Amino acid sequence: MVGQSGQQTGQKSGQKSDQKSGAGTKIAFIGLGRMGLPMAVNLLKAGFDVTGYDRATEAGVAFAAKGGRSAASARAAANGADIVITMLPTSAIVAACLIGEENALADVALGALVIDMSSSVPADTLKLAEALTARGLSLVDAPVSGGVGKAIDGTLAIMVGGEAGDAARAEPVLKAMGERIFRAGKLGAGHVIKVLNNYVSAAGALAAVEALIVGREFGLDEGVITDILNASTGRNNTTENKVKKFILSGAFNSGFDLALMSKDIGIAAGLAGDLGLDMKLLARTSQEWTAATDELPAGADHTEIYRYVDGGSRRG
Repeated sequence: MVGQSGQQTGQKSGQKSDQKSGAGTKIAFIGLGRMGLPMAVNLLKAGFDVTGYDRATEAGVAFAAKGGRSAASARAAANGADIVITMLPTSAIVAACLIGEENALADVALGALVIDMSSSVPADTLKLAEALTARGLSLVDAPVSGGVGKAIDGTLAIMVGGEAGDAARAEPVLKAMGERIFRAGKLGAGHVIKVLNNYVSAAGALAAVEALIVGREFGLDEGVITDILNASTGRNNTTENKVKKFILSGAFNSGFDLALMSKDIGIAAGLAGDLGLDMKLLARTSQEWTAATDELPAGADHTEIYRYVDGGSRRG
């Protein structure tokens, strides 16, 4: 892995190796959700010795069906592991799992590496690092982007923050799950760029669905609007990958919860505030996604922001 901030390592598209390079490395993977399960399976395919854990029993059963071992607790999964990976909803849950009530790291040997691949609060990441350092453990933050599809085929983009030596140690593990590995900078940098990325994505999604609704009300076909945007400068991730597949189809099942998107934008807004920055669009985007989370049913997919904006336009 390259040590310079912002550079990337990893194989080019279509060159992902099938060579099993993980023999002898014991990994605990905590968090076998929609993203975590396929990521853990790809570690198995790379030859790593993986024990998984998830509070949802069915997730552990699904991992076992793919050839992995499923532990009864986070602590049992991490017992004797060289590397402990977390893929959990929030940094508070990560801390509770690792050093709090679940105490997953109680039986982990000195020198073990923790890789937090969750979307966490950067300040919480730094606090966790202090606690781990006191235990003789190291931490790298390595959140991901690309969604469930890229988690399945092992082509995620992974943003890494941490000391150069720790990042280099994590590299073979990350390459089993991602195609583009970026060295973002110091510890916490991965989590910072992750929430900034999701903010930009969320702002683009709001703009896209507003454009669809305005055009529709004028009498335009939303599919045609999407085609024109995608052939023009207005295209973005939502117009290219989500509008037709998940929004206009009525499926609303991209696999990423609206509440999680809202959480990440809120973290980005909080970071801006902590830095003394008045970012008006960021603040407004956070407000809109928070309001959508409050209004829509629990578990709503983030593509359902369309429903929120559509309803609001009629209320407003």
